[in-house]
Amino acid sequence: MPGGFPADACAPWLDGLGTHLRALEPLEPRMRLQYLTDHALALGLHTASDQPLRFVAHADIADYESHIFATGEVPTRTDGAGARHDLYNALAWLRWPYSKARLNALHMQARARVVSAAGRGPQRDAATLFDENGLVWVGEDEGLEAALRDFDWPTLFTVRRDELPVKVHVAVFGHALMHKLESPFKGITAHVLPLRIPVQSSHEAVDRALAEKLAAASLQARSFCPLPVMGLPGWSPANTDPTFYQDEQVFRRGRMRQTRALDHGSTDSPRSPPSPETP
Repeated sequence: MPGGFPADACAPWLDGLGTHLRALEPLEPRMRLQYLTDHALALGLHTASDQPLRFVAHADIADYESHIFATGEVPTRTDGAGARHDLYNALAWLRWPYSKARLNALHMQARARVVSAAGRGPQRDAATLFDENGLVWVGEDEGLEAALRDFDWPTLFTVRRDELPVKVHVAVFGHALMHKLESPFKGITAHVLPLRIPVQSSHEAVDRALAEKLAAASLQARSFCPLPVMGLPGWSPANTDPTFYQDEQVFRRGRMRQTRALDHGSTDSPRSPPSPETP
């Protein structure tokens, strides 16, 4: 369907959104807003300001985040180039209500702290980056998390490849990342926030734990670990061939300085793999 959703609603990156995608696909654009709002109201979803969450047709709004916080209305384009991007944002609200509300509140808190009208501050930048391109890493295996943080792709994707899907659950959070994954290409790189909680945790428990971690005052862009997501087992048929990981433009070699911003207060910043926006 032109302007619709990918036919493969079982793709691993969708992680619980397939049912919504199948229901949304045949609907007229405006009816999609009604569908999304009905589900938000049925689930009792609210912003951090306790406003009931609703999805409304996009309009010229001077301050997007302030509007959501004050009214509970999420402006959502239904036509044109931005329609799918906005609808993935709406689906992220349904899937991650606690964390999306937290990010919206962080924008408001960070705004209040920035003196310069031209400045955004590192916390707002980090919140935007994760909102658009974030991926959640759930698991308690310290070795696998260390391999992620250190860009140790041979350990992560070859030596411990069979353990990775068992000991770690990854879930896409960022709506721009979802949009890119409709037409996947090798260089797509997510910004990962590890949560050291049991891999069997319910999705609601993961969402609550993520919201709590996003509330940390130390949240900055360096809090995230870059991950070329097409390297994850099952995400690309091509990665069953070990030579897939020999592309040093995507899977850079070398042990990078570790990032421990949220867990240990480190200020080291890793050198990120490239994250091309077009295939």
